[in-house]
Amino acid sequence: MATKPGILTEWPWKPLGSFKFVILTPWVVHSTYALVMKGERERDYGYFLIFPFLLLRMLHNQIWISISRYQTAKGKNRIVDKGLEFEQVDRERNWDDQILFNGALLYIGYMTIPQAYKLPLWRTNGVVMTILLHAGPVEFLYYWFHRALHHHYLYTRYHSHHHSSIVTEPITSVIHPFAEHIVYFMLFAIPMLTTVFTGTGSITCIIGYIMYIDFMNNMGHCNFELIPKTLFSVFPPLKYLMYTPSYHSLHHTQFRTNYSLFMPIYDYVYGTMDKSSDPLYETSLKRPEELPDVYMLQWQREAINSMIERAILDAEMKGVKGEELNSNGELYIQRYPKLELNLVDGSSLVVAVVLNNIPKGTTQVLLRGNLSKVAYAIANTLCERDIKVATLYKDEYEKLKLRLTSKSTSNLILSTSNAPKTWLVGDGWNEDEQLNAPEGTLFIPFSQFPLKKMRKDCFYHSTPAMVTPKSFTNMHSCENWLSRRVMSAWRIAGILHALEGWNVHECGDKMFNIEEIWRASLRHGFRPLAIPA
Repeated sequence: MATKPGILTEWPWKPLGSFKFVILTPWVVHSTYALVMKGERERDYGYFLIFPFLLLRMLHNQIWISISRYQTAKGKNRIVDKGLEFEQVDRERNWDDQILFNGALLYIGYMTIPQAYKLPLWRTNGVVMTILLHAGPVEFLYYWFHRALHHHYLYTRYHSHHHSSIVTEPITSVIHPFAEHIVYFMLFAIPMLTTVFTGTGSITCIIGYIMYIDFMNNMGHCNFELIPKTLFSVFPPLKYLMYTPSYHSLHHTQFRTNYSLFMPIYDYVYGTMDKSSDPLYETSLKRPEELPDVYMLQWQREAINSMIERAILDAEMKGVKGEELNSNGELYIQRYPKLELNLVDGSSLVVAVVLNNIPKGTTQVLLRGNLSKVAYAIANTLCERDIKVATLYKDEYEKLKLRLTSKSTSNLILSTSNAPKTWLVGDGWNEDEQLNAPEGTLFIPFSQFPLKKMRKDCFYHSTPAMVTPKSFTNMHSCENWLSRRVMSAWRIAGILHALEGWNVHECGDKMFNIEEIWRASLRHGFRPLAIPA
Protein backbone atom coordinates (compact mmCIF):
# COMPACT_ATOMS: atom_id res chain seq x y z
CA MET A 1 0.00 0.00 0.00
CA ALA A 2 1.23 3.51 -0.79
CA THR A 3 2.26 5.84 2.04
CA LYS A 4 -0.90 7.99 1.57
CA PRO A 5 -3.17 5.94 -0.72
CA GLY A 6 -4.88 8.07 -3.37
CA ILE A 7 -8.15 7.52 -5.22
CA LEU A 8 -8.45 4.36 -7.34
CA THR A 9 -5.75 2.61 -5.33
CA GLU A 10 -7.67 -0.61 -4.74
CA TRP A 11 -8.74 -2.95 -7.51
CA PRO A 12 -12.54 -2.83 -7.96
CA TRP A 13 -12.92 -6.60 -7.60
CA LYS A 14 -10.98 -6.86 -4.36
CA PRO A 15 -14.15 -7.84 -2.37
CA LEU A 16 -14.45 -10.94 -4.58
CA GLY A 17 -11.16 -12.33 -3.27
CA SER A 18 -10.17 -15.58 -4.97
CA PHE A 19 -13.38 -15.54 -7.03
CA LYS A 20 -12.42 -12.36 -8.92
CA PHE A 21 -11.99 -14.17 -12.24
CA VAL A 22 -15.73 -14.88 -12.36
CA ILE A 23 -16.17 -11.44 -13.92
CA LEU A 24 -14.74 -12.89 -17.14
CA THR A 25 -17.23 -15.78 -17.16
CA PRO A 26 -19.83 -14.19 -19.50
CA TRP A 27 -17.22 -13.41 -22.14
CA VAL A 28 -15.50 -16.80 -21.85
CA VAL A 29 -18.82 -18.63 -22.20
CA HIS A 30 -19.98 -16.43 -25.08
CA SER A 31 -16.70 -16.72 -27.03
CA THR A 32 -16.68 -20.48 -26.62
CA TYR A 33 -20.32 -20.75 -27.68
CA ALA A 34 -19.67 -18.56 -30.73
CA LEU A 35 -16.71 -20.68 -31.78
CA VAL A 36 -18.67 -23.93 -31.49
CA MET A 37 -22.02 -22.86 -32.89
CA LYS A 38 -21.11 -20.44 -35.69
CA GLY A 39 -20.04 -21.51 -39.17
CA GLU A 40 -16.43 -21.43 -40.32
CA ARG A 41 -16.85 -18.08 -42.09
CA GLU A 42 -18.35 -16.39 -39.02
CA ARG A 43 -15.97 -17.76 -36.41
CA ASP A 44 -13.62 -15.25 -34.82
CA TYR A 45 -10.61 -17.04 -33.36
CA GLY A 46 -9.21 -13.81 -31.94
CA TYR A 47 -12.23 -13.46 -29.65
CA PHE A 48 -11.99 -17.06 -28.46
CA LEU A 49 -8.22 -16.89 -27.87
CA ILE A 50 -8.40 -14.04 -25.35
CA PHE A 51 -8.96 -16.31 -22.33
CA PRO A 52 -6.32 -18.95 -23.31
CA PHE A 53 -3.95 -16.02 -23.83
CA LEU A 54 -4.61 -14.80 -20.27
CA LEU A 55 -3.80 -18.29 -18.97
CA LEU A 56 -0.60 -18.29 -21.03
CA ARG A 57 0.42 -14.98 -19.46
CA MET A 58 -0.15 -16.39 -15.97
CA LEU A 59 1.95 -19.44 -16.80
CA HIS A 60 4.68 -17.22 -18.26
CA ASN A 61 4.80 -15.13 -15.09
CA GLN A 62 4.84 -18.19 -12.84
CA ILE A 63 7.79 -19.63 -14.77
CA TRP A 64 9.68 -16.38 -14.27
CA ILE A 65 8.89 -16.39 -10.54
CA SER A 66 10.18 -19.96 -10.14
CA ILE A 67 13.36 -19.35 -12.14
CA SER A 68 14.09 -16.11 -10.30
CA ARG A 69 13.70 -17.60 -6.83
CA TYR A 70 15.81 -20.62 -7.75
CA GLN A 71 18.53 -18.45 -9.25
CA THR A 72 18.49 -16.01 -6.35
CA ALA A 73 18.84 -18.88 -3.87
CA LYS A 74 21.89 -20.15 -5.75
CA GLY A 75 23.41 -16.67 -5.69
CA LYS A 76 24.93 -16.80 -9.18
CA ASN A 77 24.64 -13.43 -10.98
CA ARG A 78 22.49 -12.11 -8.12
CA ILE A 79 22.19 -8.32 -8.17
CA VAL A 80 20.83 -7.23 -4.77
CA ASP A 81 22.28 -9.45 -2.07
CA LYS A 82 19.29 -9.45 0.23
CA GLY A 83 16.43 -11.86 0.81
CA LEU A 84 12.72 -11.43 0.22
CA GLU A 85 10.58 -10.71 3.24
CA PHE A 86 7.22 -12.33 3.78
CA GLU A 87 5.62 -8.87 3.88
CA GLN A 88 6.70 -8.39 0.26
CA VAL A 89 5.34 -11.80 -0.73
CA ASP A 90 1.97 -10.84 0.78
CA ARG A 91 1.98 -7.43 -0.87
CA GLU A 92 2.69 -8.93 -4.28
CA ARG A 93 0.18 -11.77 -4.00
CA ASN A 94 -2.31 -10.00 -6.28
CA TRP A 95 0.02 -9.94 -9.32
CA ASP A 96 -2.68 -11.52 -11.49
CA ASP A 97 -5.00 -8.51 -11.06
CA GLN A 98 -3.43 -6.75 -14.02
CA ILE A 99 -3.99 -9.83 -16.21
CA LEU A 100 -7.66 -9.84 -15.22
CA PHE A 101 -7.83 -6.09 -15.93
CA ASN A 102 -6.22 -6.47 -19.35
CA GLY A 103 -8.50 -9.41 -20.17
CA ALA A 104 -11.63 -7.40 -19.38
CA LEU A 105 -10.40 -4.50 -21.53
CA LEU A 106 -9.55 -6.83 -24.43
CA TYR A 107 -13.05 -8.29 -24.33
CA ILE A 108 -14.64 -4.82 -24.12
CA GLY A 109 -12.43 -3.58 -26.95
CA TYR A 110 -13.43 -6.52 -29.14
CA MET A 111 -17.15 -5.91 -28.56
CA THR A 112 -17.05 -2.11 -29.05
CA ILE A 113 -14.50 -1.64 -31.87
CA PRO A 114 -15.78 -2.90 -35.22
CA GLN A 115 -12.26 -3.05 -36.71
CA ALA A 116 -11.26 -5.62 -34.03
CA TYR A 117 -13.65 -8.21 -35.50
CA LYS A 118 -11.95 -11.15 -37.25
CA LEU A 119 -8.38 -9.85 -37.16
CA PRO A 120 -5.98 -11.79 -39.41
CA LEU A 121 -3.27 -13.97 -37.89
CA TRP A 122 -0.37 -11.88 -39.22
CA ARG A 123 0.37 -8.54 -40.91
CA THR A 124 3.98 -7.48 -41.35
CA ASN A 125 3.22 -3.76 -41.68
CA GLY A 126 1.34 -3.89 -38.36
CA VAL A 127 4.34 -5.49 -36.61
CA VAL A 128 6.66 -2.79 -37.96
CA MET A 129 4.24 -0.05 -36.90
CA THR A 130 3.99 -1.56 -33.38
CA ILE A 131 7.77 -1.56 -33.00
CA LEU A 132 8.06 2.07 -34.12
CA LEU A 133 5.19 3.26 -31.97
CA HIS A 134 6.58 1.52 -28.91
CA ALA A 135 10.11 2.91 -29.38
CA GLY A 136 8.72 6.39 -29.96
CA PRO A 137 5.52 7.54 -28.20
CA VAL A 138 5.18 4.71 -25.68
CA GLU A 139 8.74 4.80 -24.34
CA PHE A 140 8.84 8.62 -24.41
CA LEU A 141 5.51 9.12 -22.65
CA TYR A 142 6.26 6.38 -20.11
CA TYR A 143 9.59 8.01 -19.25
CA TRP A 144 7.96 11.33 -18.37
CA PHE A 145 5.01 9.73 -16.65
CA HIS A 146 7.43 7.68 -14.56
CA ARG A 147 9.37 10.79 -13.59
CA ALA A 148 6.08 12.45 -12.62
CA LEU A 149 5.26 9.45 -10.40
CA HIS A 150 8.43 10.23 -8.44
CA HIS A 151 7.14 13.68 -7.56
CA HIS A 152 6.33 13.71 -3.85
CA TYR A 153 2.57 14.09 -4.34
CA LEU A 154 2.13 11.14 -6.72
CA TYR A 155 4.88 9.07 -5.15
CA THR A 156 3.34 9.02 -1.67
CA ARG A 157 -0.15 8.33 -3.03
CA TYR A 158 0.65 5.76 -5.70
CA HIS A 159 4.15 4.80 -6.80
CA SER A 160 5.60 4.20 -3.32
CA HIS A 161 3.58 0.96 -3.29
CA HIS A 162 5.72 -0.40 -6.14
CA HIS A 163 8.96 0.87 -4.58
CA SER A 164 8.24 -0.85 -1.28
CA SER A 165 10.06 -3.77 -2.88
CA ILE A 166 13.79 -3.00 -2.79
CA VAL A 167 14.66 -6.58 -3.67
CA THR A 168 12.61 -7.16 -6.77
CA GLU A 169 11.33 -10.35 -8.27
CA PRO A 170 9.57 -10.74 -11.65
CA ILE A 171 6.04 -10.01 -10.54
CA THR A 172 7.15 -6.89 -8.67
CA SER A 173 6.92 -5.31 -12.13
CA VAL A 174 3.11 -5.33 -12.09
CA ILE A 175 2.51 -4.45 -8.44
CA HIS A 176 0.99 -0.99 -8.78
CA PRO A 177 -2.22 0.70 -7.62
CA PHE A 178 -5.21 0.36 -9.94
CA ALA A 179 -4.91 4.00 -11.08
CA GLU A 180 -1.36 3.45 -12.36
CA HIS A 181 -2.42 0.40 -14.34
CA ILE A 182 -5.12 2.45 -16.05
CA VAL A 183 -2.45 4.85 -17.34
CA TYR A 184 -0.07 2.03 -18.28
CA PHE A 185 -2.77 0.32 -20.35
CA MET A 186 -3.54 3.61 -22.09
CA LEU A 187 0.12 3.88 -23.05
CA PHE A 188 0.46 0.29 -24.23
CA ALA A 189 -2.82 0.57 -26.12
CA ILE A 190 -1.31 3.20 -28.46
CA PRO A 191 0.35 0.64 -30.80
CA MET A 192 -2.51 -1.85 -30.52
CA LEU A 193 -5.32 0.60 -31.22
CA THR A 194 -3.37 2.35 -33.97
CA THR A 195 -2.80 -0.88 -35.87
CA VAL A 196 -6.42 -1.94 -35.39
CA PHE A 197 -7.87 1.40 -36.59
CA THR A 198 -5.48 1.60 -39.58
CA GLY A 199 -6.32 -1.94 -40.67
CA THR A 200 -2.81 -3.26 -40.04
CA GLY A 201 -3.54 -5.09 -36.79
CA SER A 202 -3.31 -8.85 -36.33
CA ILE A 203 -3.74 -11.47 -33.63
CA THR A 204 -0.01 -12.19 -33.59
CA CYS A 205 0.84 -8.50 -33.35
CA ILE A 206 -1.35 -7.89 -30.28
CA ILE A 207 -0.40 -11.12 -28.49
CA GLY A 208 3.28 -10.68 -29.35
CA TYR A 209 3.34 -7.09 -28.11
CA ILE A 210 1.73 -7.92 -24.76
CA MET A 211 4.04 -10.94 -24.32
CA TYR A 212 7.02 -8.66 -25.08
CA ILE A 213 5.88 -6.30 -22.33
CA ASP A 214 5.48 -9.21 -19.90
CA PHE A 215 8.88 -10.66 -20.80
CA MET A 216 10.75 -7.39 -20.43
CA ASN A 217 8.94 -6.52 -17.21
CA ASN A 218 9.75 -9.90 -15.67
CA MET A 219 13.34 -9.83 -16.86
CA GLY A 220 13.95 -6.33 -15.55
CA HIS A 221 12.80 -7.27 -12.05
CA CYS A 222 14.23 -10.82 -11.74
CA ASN A 223 17.21 -9.78 -9.52
CA PHE A 224 19.81 -11.80 -11.42
CA GLU A 225 21.79 -10.70 -14.45
CA LEU A 226 21.27 -12.85 -17.53
CA ILE A 227 22.09 -10.66 -20.55
CA PRO A 228 25.49 -11.78 -21.95
CA LYS A 229 28.13 -9.15 -22.76
CA THR A 230 28.52 -10.56 -26.25
CA LEU A 231 25.19 -9.03 -27.27
CA PHE A 232 26.46 -5.52 -26.55
CA SER A 233 29.87 -6.29 -28.06
CA VAL A 234 28.37 -7.46 -31.33
CA PHE A 235 25.85 -4.59 -31.50
CA PRO A 236 26.94 -1.66 -29.22
CA PRO A 237 23.82 0.51 -29.89
CA LEU A 238 21.77 -2.21 -28.17
CA LYS A 239 22.61 -0.62 -24.81
CA TYR A 240 20.29 2.25 -25.74
CA LEU A 241 17.47 -0.04 -26.94
CA MET A 242 17.30 -2.74 -24.24
CA TYR A 243 17.81 -2.51 -20.52
CA THR A 244 19.23 -5.24 -18.29
CA PRO A 245 18.02 -6.52 -14.90
CA SER A 246 20.88 -4.75 -13.15
CA TYR A 247 20.02 -1.50 -14.95
CA HIS A 248 16.47 -1.43 -13.62
CA SER A 249 17.49 -2.81 -10.23
CA LEU A 250 19.37 0.44 -9.66
CA HIS A 251 16.11 2.32 -10.07
CA HIS A 252 14.70 0.39 -7.11
CA THR A 253 17.74 1.07 -4.93
CA GLN A 254 18.57 4.64 -6.05
CA PHE A 255 15.01 5.87 -6.90
CA ARG A 256 16.09 8.95 -8.88
CA THR A 257 17.82 7.32 -11.86
CA ASN A 258 17.10 4.86 -14.69
CA TYR A 259 13.46 5.84 -15.28
CA SER A 260 13.14 4.32 -18.76
CA LEU A 261 10.63 1.58 -19.50
CA PHE A 262 12.67 -0.93 -21.53
CA MET A 263 14.87 1.35 -23.67
CA PRO A 264 17.53 3.32 -21.74
CA ILE A 265 17.96 5.83 -24.57
CA TYR A 266 15.72 8.37 -22.83
CA ASP A 267 17.80 8.18 -19.64
CA TYR A 268 20.87 8.95 -21.73
CA VAL A 269 19.11 11.81 -23.55
CA TYR A 270 17.78 13.47 -20.38
CA GLY A 271 20.75 12.73 -18.11
CA THR A 272 19.11 10.33 -15.66
CA MET A 273 21.22 7.27 -16.42
CA ASP A 274 22.86 5.99 -13.24
CA LYS A 275 26.65 6.08 -13.59
CA SER A 276 26.99 2.81 -11.73
CA SER A 277 24.84 0.92 -14.27
CA ASP A 278 27.75 -0.53 -16.22
CA PRO A 279 29.89 -1.46 -13.16
CA LEU A 280 26.92 -3.18 -11.51
CA TYR A 281 26.20 -5.07 -14.73
CA GLU A 282 29.81 -6.29 -14.90
CA THR A 283 29.88 -7.23 -11.21
CA SER A 284 26.61 -9.12 -11.37
CA LEU A 285 27.72 -11.14 -14.39
CA LYS A 286 30.88 -12.21 -12.56
CA ARG A 287 29.16 -13.14 -9.30
CA PRO A 288 29.77 -16.86 -8.67
CA GLU A 289 27.36 -19.40 -7.29
CA GLU A 290 27.39 -19.50 -3.51
CA LEU A 291 28.46 -22.70 -1.80
CA PRO A 292 26.30 -23.72 1.17
CA ASP A 293 27.64 -24.72 4.55
CA VAL A 294 24.76 -27.18 4.85
CA TYR A 295 23.36 -29.26 2.00
CA MET A 296 19.94 -30.75 2.65
CA LEU A 297 18.42 -33.88 1.14
CA GLN A 298 15.10 -35.41 2.14
CA TRP A 299 14.68 -38.45 -0.09
CA GLN A 300 14.28 -41.82 1.52
CA ARG A 301 13.40 -44.31 -1.19
CA GLU A 302 15.85 -47.03 -2.16
CA ALA A 303 15.28 -46.28 -5.84
CA ILE A 304 17.15 -43.00 -5.55
CA ASN A 305 19.97 -44.01 -3.25
CA SER A 306 22.37 -43.59 -6.16
CA MET A 307 21.12 -40.03 -6.63
CA ILE A 308 21.75 -39.27 -2.96
CA GLU A 309 25.19 -40.81 -3.26
CA ARG A 310 26.05 -38.62 -6.24
CA ALA A 311 24.78 -35.56 -4.35
CA ILE A 312 27.06 -36.37 -1.40
CA LEU A 313 30.09 -36.78 -3.64
CA ASP A 314 29.21 -33.58 -5.49
CA ALA A 315 28.97 -31.74 -2.15
CA GLU A 316 32.30 -33.22 -1.16
CA MET A 317 33.98 -31.87 -4.31
CA LYS A 318 32.46 -28.43 -3.75
CA GLY A 319 33.77 -28.28 -0.19
CA VAL A 320 30.41 -28.24 1.55
CA LYS A 321 30.86 -28.45 5.32
CA GLY A 322 27.77 -30.40 6.34
CA GLU A 323 24.87 -32.35 4.95
CA GLU A 324 21.48 -33.37 6.26
CA LEU A 325 20.06 -36.71 5.16
CA ASN A 326 16.63 -37.75 6.36
CA SER A 327 17.50 -41.40 5.87
CA ASN A 328 19.95 -43.74 7.51
CA GLY A 329 23.05 -42.39 5.80
CA GLU A 330 25.46 -44.85 7.41
CA LEU A 331 25.80 -46.78 4.15
CA TYR A 332 27.60 -43.86 2.55
CA ILE A 333 30.01 -43.39 5.45
CA GLN A 334 31.00 -47.03 5.18
CA ARG A 335 31.39 -46.77 1.43
CA TYR A 336 33.33 -43.50 1.59
CA PRO A 337 35.15 -43.49 4.95
CA LYS A 338 37.33 -40.51 3.98
CA LEU A 339 34.49 -38.03 3.53
CA GLU A 340 35.43 -34.63 4.91
CA LEU A 341 31.83 -33.47 5.16
CA ASN A 342 29.55 -34.67 7.92
CA LEU A 343 26.27 -36.50 7.39
CA VAL A 344 23.60 -35.30 9.83
CA ASP A 345 20.13 -36.83 9.98
CA GLY A 346 19.01 -34.40 12.71
CA SER A 347 17.62 -37.04 15.07
CA SER A 348 19.12 -35.54 18.23
CA LEU A 349 17.45 -32.16 17.78
CA VAL A 350 14.16 -33.83 16.81
CA VAL A 351 14.24 -35.73 20.12
CA ALA A 352 15.16 -32.55 22.01
CA VAL A 353 12.30 -30.58 20.43
CA VAL A 354 9.75 -33.31 21.17
CA LEU A 355 10.91 -33.59 24.78
CA ASN A 356 10.62 -29.84 25.26
CA ASN A 357 7.16 -29.81 23.68
CA ILE A 358 5.85 -32.03 26.47
CA PRO A 359 4.09 -29.83 29.06
CA LYS A 360 5.88 -29.43 32.36
CA GLY A 361 4.47 -31.60 35.11
CA THR A 362 3.56 -34.44 32.75
CA THR A 363 4.03 -37.79 34.49
CA GLN A 364 2.91 -40.19 31.78
CA VAL A 365 2.83 -40.24 27.96
CA LEU A 366 1.59 -42.69 25.37
CA LEU A 367 4.05 -43.58 22.60
CA ARG A 368 2.57 -44.65 19.24
CA GLY A 369 3.96 -45.15 15.75
CA ASN A 370 6.83 -46.93 14.09
CA LEU A 371 9.72 -47.60 16.46
CA SER A 372 12.39 -45.55 14.76
CA LYS A 373 15.71 -44.30 16.05
CA VAL A 374 13.91 -41.17 17.26
CA ALA A 375 11.17 -43.14 19.03
CA TYR A 376 13.69 -45.27 20.96
CA ALA A 377 15.65 -42.16 22.02
CA ILE A 378 12.48 -40.38 23.20
CA ALA A 379 11.34 -43.39 25.21
CA ASN A 380 14.73 -43.92 26.80
CA THR A 381 15.17 -40.26 27.79
CA LEU A 382 11.68 -39.98 29.27
CA CYS A 383 12.09 -43.19 31.28
CA GLU A 384 15.40 -41.93 32.64
CA ARG A 385 13.60 -38.76 33.72
CA ASP A 386 11.06 -40.86 35.68
CA ILE A 387 8.23 -40.15 33.24
CA LYS A 388 6.06 -43.17 32.50
CA VAL A 389 6.02 -44.24 28.85
CA ALA A 390 3.01 -46.33 27.91
CA THR A 391 2.53 -48.40 24.79
CA LEU A 392 -0.59 -50.20 23.60
CA TYR A 393 0.95 -53.29 21.99
CA LYS A 394 3.05 -56.04 23.54
CA ASP A 395 5.45 -56.41 20.61
CA GLU A 396 6.29 -52.68 20.82
CA TYR A 397 6.67 -52.98 24.57
CA GLU A 398 9.15 -55.86 24.19
CA LYS A 399 11.19 -54.03 21.54
CA LEU A 400 11.38 -50.88 23.63
CA LYS A 401 12.33 -52.85 26.73
CA LEU A 402 15.32 -54.36 24.93
CA ARG A 403 16.64 -50.90 24.06
CA LEU A 404 16.18 -49.27 27.47
CA THR A 405 18.72 -49.27 30.24
CA SER A 406 17.95 -51.62 33.13
CA LYS A 407 17.55 -48.62 35.39
CA SER A 408 14.73 -47.11 33.33
CA THR A 409 12.69 -50.16 32.28
CA SER A 410 10.47 -49.78 35.35
CA ASN A 411 9.00 -46.63 33.77
CA LEU A 412 7.96 -48.48 30.61
CA ILE A 413 4.43 -49.85 30.91
CA LEU A 414 2.09 -51.86 28.72
CA SER A 415 -1.18 -49.92 28.85
CA THR A 416 -4.62 -51.45 28.53
CA SER A 417 -6.34 -48.07 28.09
CA ASN A 418 -5.96 -44.78 26.26
CA ALA A 419 -5.83 -42.83 29.50
CA PRO A 420 -2.69 -40.65 29.08
CA LYS A 421 -3.51 -37.12 27.94
CA THR A 422 -0.18 -36.64 26.12
CA TRP A 423 0.42 -38.79 23.03
CA LEU A 424 3.75 -38.88 21.20
CA VAL A 425 2.97 -40.16 17.71
CA GLY A 426 5.03 -41.01 14.66
CA ASP A 427 4.39 -42.62 11.30
CA GLY A 428 2.41 -45.83 11.04
CA TRP A 429 -0.17 -45.42 13.78
CA ASN A 430 -3.84 -46.20 13.36
CA GLU A 431 -6.21 -43.26 12.90
CA ASP A 432 -8.88 -45.17 14.86
CA GLU A 433 -6.60 -44.84 17.88
CA GLN A 434 -6.80 -41.07 17.52
CA LEU A 435 -10.58 -41.26 17.65
CA ASN A 436 -10.39 -43.30 20.86
CA ALA A 437 -8.09 -40.85 22.64
CA PRO A 438 -9.66 -39.09 25.65
CA GLU A 439 -11.04 -35.60 25.25
CA GLY A 440 -8.39 -32.88 25.59
CA THR A 441 -5.49 -35.12 24.49
CA LEU A 442 -2.38 -33.33 23.28
CA PHE A 443 -0.87 -35.01 20.20
CA ILE A 444 2.85 -34.31 19.77
CA PRO A 445 4.24 -35.79 16.52
CA PHE A 446 7.81 -36.95 16.08
CA SER A 447 7.24 -37.59 12.36
CA GLN A 448 8.35 -35.37 9.51
CA PHE A 449 4.82 -34.96 8.17
CA PRO A 450 1.90 -33.54 10.16
CA LEU A 451 -0.94 -35.56 11.61
CA LYS A 452 -4.38 -35.67 10.06
CA LYS A 453 -6.47 -33.75 12.56
CA MET A 454 -9.61 -35.78 13.22
CA ARG A 455 -10.66 -34.35 16.58
CA LYS A 456 -11.96 -30.90 17.45
CA ASP A 457 -11.80 -31.59 21.17
CA CYS A 458 -8.04 -32.33 21.18
CA PHE A 459 -4.85 -30.34 20.70
CA TYR A 460 -2.27 -30.89 17.96
CA HIS A 461 1.31 -29.75 18.16
CA SER A 462 3.41 -28.99 15.11
CA THR A 463 5.90 -31.47 13.71
CA PRO A 464 9.35 -31.03 15.35
CA ALA A 465 10.36 -27.51 14.41
CA MET A 466 11.64 -24.22 15.83
CA VAL A 467 11.28 -20.52 15.07
CA THR A 468 14.34 -19.21 13.22
CA PRO A 469 16.32 -16.17 14.45
CA LYS A 470 15.33 -12.77 13.11
CA SER A 471 18.86 -12.42 11.78
CA PHE A 472 18.20 -15.11 9.17
CA THR A 473 18.09 -13.58 5.68
CA ASN A 474 16.57 -14.88 2.46
CA MET A 475 14.31 -17.03 4.61
CA HIS A 476 11.39 -18.69 2.85
CA SER A 477 8.93 -21.36 3.99
CA CYS A 478 10.54 -24.76 4.36
CA GLU A 479 7.45 -26.93 4.72
CA ASN A 480 4.00 -25.74 3.69
CA TRP A 481 2.41 -26.92 6.94
CA LEU A 482 4.76 -24.85 9.10
CA SER A 483 4.29 -21.18 9.90
CA ARG A 484 6.48 -18.54 8.38
CA ARG A 485 10.04 -18.35 9.66
CA VAL A 486 9.59 -21.78 11.24
CA MET A 487 12.04 -24.50 10.21
CA SER A 488 12.02 -28.26 10.60
CA ALA A 489 14.27 -29.61 13.38
CA TRP A 490 15.93 -31.95 10.86
CA ARG A 491 17.10 -28.96 8.84
CA ILE A 492 18.13 -26.92 11.88
CA ALA A 493 20.32 -29.75 13.13
CA GLY A 494 22.45 -29.61 10.00
CA ILE A 495 22.80 -25.84 10.35
CA LEU A 496 23.83 -26.16 14.01
CA HIS A 497 26.50 -28.73 13.19
CA ALA A 498 27.97 -26.28 10.67
CA LEU A 499 27.72 -23.26 13.00
CA GLU A 500 29.30 -25.11 15.92
CA GLY A 501 31.94 -26.81 13.76
CA TRP A 502 31.09 -30.25 15.12
CA ASN A 503 33.20 -32.66 13.13
CA VAL A 504 31.01 -35.73 13.69
CA HIS A 505 28.47 -37.74 11.75
CA GLU A 506 24.93 -38.21 13.04
CA CYS A 507 23.37 -41.01 11.07
CA GLY A 508 22.76 -44.73 11.30
CA ASP A 509 22.46 -45.63 14.98
CA LYS A 510 24.62 -42.69 16.07
CA MET A 511 22.92 -39.82 17.84
CA PHE A 512 24.44 -36.54 18.99
CA ASN A 513 24.10 -35.35 22.59
CA ILE A 514 20.49 -34.22 23.01
CA GLU A 515 21.11 -31.63 25.72
CA GLU A 516 24.08 -30.13 23.92
CA ILE A 517 22.30 -29.62 20.61
CA TRP A 518 19.28 -28.15 22.39
CA ARG A 519 21.48 -25.62 24.19
CA ALA A 520 23.22 -24.82 20.89
CA SER A 521 19.90 -24.17 19.17
CA LEU A 522 18.88 -21.66 21.85
CA ARG A 523 22.32 -20.08 21.84
CA HIS A 524 22.05 -19.38 18.10
CA GLY A 525 18.64 -17.76 18.44
CA PHE A 526 16.26 -20.60 17.57
CA ARG A 527 13.14 -20.64 19.71
CA PRO A 528 10.63 -23.41 20.51
CA LEU A 529 7.08 -23.23 19.20
CA ALA A 530 4.32 -22.48 21.67
CA ILE A 531 1.99 -25.27 22.71
CA PRO A 532 -1.36 -24.79 20.92
CA ALA A 533 -4.04 -23.15 23.05
